[in-house]
Amino acid sequence: MNDFILPDIGEGIVECELVKWLIQEGDVIEEDQPVAEVMTDKALVEIPAPHAGTVVKLYCQEGDIARVHAPLFAVDDGSDSDSDIDSDSDKTGHGEREDDHAGDVMTVAAPACSTAQTQSAASQAASQAASIQSDVALSGSNGAATSPTAAALERRSRDFILPDIGEGIVECEVVTWHVAEGDTVEEDQTIVDVMTDKALVEITASEPGRIVRFHYAQGENARVHTPLYAYVPDEEAEAESAESTESADSEFTAPERKQEQSERLSENRQEGDDKSDNKSKQDGRHEESRPRIPAAPAVRRLLREHQLDIQAIAGSGRDGRVLKEDVLAYLKQSEAHETDVTPDDSHKVGAAAETDKADAEACAVASDVASHEVRSSRLESKAVPLKGVAAVMARRMVQASTQIPHFHYGDELDITDLLALRARLKVRAEQQGIRLTLMPFIMKAMALAVIEEPILNARLSEDESEILYQGTCNIGMAVDSASGLMVPNVKGVERLSILEIAREVGRLTEAARSGRVAQADLKGGTLSISNIGALGGTYAAPIINQPEVAIVALGRTQRLPRFDSEGNVCARDIMTITWAGDHRIIDGGTIARFSNLWKHYLEHPDEMLLSLS
Repeated sequence: MNDFILPDIGEGIVECELVKWLIQEGDVIEEDQPVAEVMTDKALVEIPAPHAGTVVKLYCQEGDIARVHAPLFAVDDGSDSDSDIDSDSDKTGHGEREDDHAGDVMTVAAPACSTAQTQSAASQAASQAASIQSDVALSGSNGAATSPTAAALERRSRDFILPDIGEGIVECEVVTWHVAEGDTVEEDQTIVDVMTDKALVEITASEPGRIVRFHYAQGENARVHTPLYAYVPDEEAEAESAESTESADSEFTAPERKQEQSERLSENRQEGDDKSDNKSKQDGRHEESRPRIPAAPAVRRLLREHQLDIQAIAGSGRDGRVLKEDVLAYLKQSEAHETDVTPDDSHKVGAAAETDKADAEACAVASDVASHEVRSSRLESKAVPLKGVAAVMARRMVQASTQIPHFHYGDELDITDLLALRARLKVRAEQQGIRLTLMPFIMKAMALAVIEEPILNARLSEDESEILYQGTCNIGMAVDSASGLMVPNVKGVERLSILEIAREVGRLTEAARSGRVAQADLKGGTLSISNIGALGGTYAAPIINQPEVAIVALGRTQRLPRFDSEGNVCARDIMTITWAGDHRIIDGGTIARFSNLWKHYLEHPDEMLLSLS
């Protein structure tokens, strides 16, 4: 059984109304025969059949809204049916039976798969055929009632279509499968982690059922709106089980049927135990017996490199998240434990050193040589694929730097008074569980300056014919996460208080560093801040984050001598800043006026209160 995926029916059209079905469940249809009429926002469109077959199920009713790239109806091409399998089992020998079953399974696995997926399906077909042949050899004629079950479930399987996971995202990398083929899953259970160009996203099950096969292996790129995995819903599995039981009842007497069911149950239990053992050995985890401990992909890679069990490490992050520092501390503790010497051993070593100093000196020389070898082997030549967030960042940086004429503007901020104000308010913020940094003040002053120079909060249309002014000021901040550079943004800064901005900054920073930022937090930015000074940099020339038109880089704060209003030298806290503007719509005078107003608010934070609404 194959799902017919509703194709693209017009540029920009994502859904349509199903006006009329031209077929019914059970109808035999021909290739290119009209099967349905759908209404888009432009016209009435007739949908033809992709190939001949029997209509098994209609997924939408007349009047429903159907999504493009979603299953519309299911069709069976008739090449693999239970009756064919049963008749083959009665008429042919074991060798012919194996060929027929392998052909049936291949017919189901082949549609809409890539070359790698087809090879994977072929290997699964061969293993299923071998299993069926073995069952026939063991049970003789009795096996004919039970062997078609696996193939029948395969035909009843549905494809889970990878949904939209972010604006403009067309593909993602499969990072980790949390289930194995053959596993039973519940609705909303996490199936797989995928990495987009912005964040790590969890894909959950749409309904309960059993996993039949994966269309992608870990590390491969999956495309949006294509099948991600195949599964059998619970109701389909129960229906197949009922049909198989009825078929068995019609062929066996009561004593024989009871003995056959007992043997089948024992074999299924044994097979399930073997699969569970193999899964535990291959995946290195027991999903059913212990909860999943949160950790970033880079941390899990470090655990695999050192062959460590994540259960043995106490996580210090939120909700028990295991951080990179936790793994390094565990490794250091393990090394120290291995090199510990008990008092008795210390006495023996001391006695040996006193009796044979030459051996001790030889050991010391050997230790120096070994240490030198370890130091010289710390670097290695290797090729690491550029993918995920890093690959997208590389493409976007090239695109922005080559398409946007950058104009840079530098200045200094005297934030002595701002630091004093933050020190006074910090205690009160901590009482509310909020960490108060300079970033909320910087964002708020920027939003107030945008009111006077709104073009800094605009963007250029795709055809470069219009300047699009944005109604809210959504300020992004660049975060150096484990997955790469991310720029989540605080929405509506002009409407938020300093404490509300601080709370959002803390939430977004923690989410970005763990690699699990919500898509909504990454979209809609209008201005960006790069706080390179937190790592020690003084000056930087930032690259604009398209489609925004400006970005500022904050340098590190330094205690420097400056002249006061009376000409006396005094120590002041100075922060260097560098603006980058899109010179297509922002000129030097505009960015200078904007920066001067923003600077005035930060150097005189008490005056910023007068502009708060």
